[in-house]
Amino acid sequence: MEKLVVLGAGESGNGAAILGQLNGWDVFVSEYGTIKPNYLQELEQYGIAYEQGGHHTDIILSAALVVKSPGIPDTAPIVKAIKEKGIKIISEIEFAYLYKGDSKIIGITGSNGKSTTTALTYHVFKTAGYDVSMVGNIGISFAKQVALHPTAWYIIEISSFQLDDIDTFKPDVAVLLNITPDHLDRYDYRFEKY
Repeated sequence: MEKLVVLGAGESGNGAAILGQLNGWDVFVSEYGTIKPNYLQELEQYGIAYEQGGHHTDIILSAALVVKSPGIPDTAPIVKAIKEKGIKIISEIEFAYLYKGDSKIIGITGSNGKSTTTALTYHVFKTAGYDVSMVGNIGISFAKQVALHPTAWYIIEISSFQLDDIDTFKPDVAVLLNITPDHLDRYDYRFEKY
């Protein structure tokens, strides 16, 4: 059984951990801060090994794959160590994509208007009778939805941070609403990187 390390025990991290656990990975979740009670209960419910209040580098660097929560920047020391070791790092969006099966995806991104557009698109599909869920940066994580309640269609709100560590993720319909100078601290204050 290969080791999957999930960095961050928030909505996306826990979603990836549950999806990994249900698909035969040896999952370990590492949270640098404190895990919120509802997420702690979730990890214990699924029997997922975890740590909080720091990172055990030796455990993390034994991973076959790392899923990094979107809030963790590439400049974090643990991320640098993982990259130096040559371990592949992907996002929760990318990880869920690997297990989505034949489902269809509408991915919505941009600097502003993502939540409104995602909610409206979901409402149209739901009202029309489609088997659909609204996930990502709105609602529950894409990975948790895929793991626990898969649907034929996923309407995904995706932030720039969630897109940072994708590889093969390719929605069936991609919506780019706009790009304005935002989150530039994450992108070396260079608009072209954002």
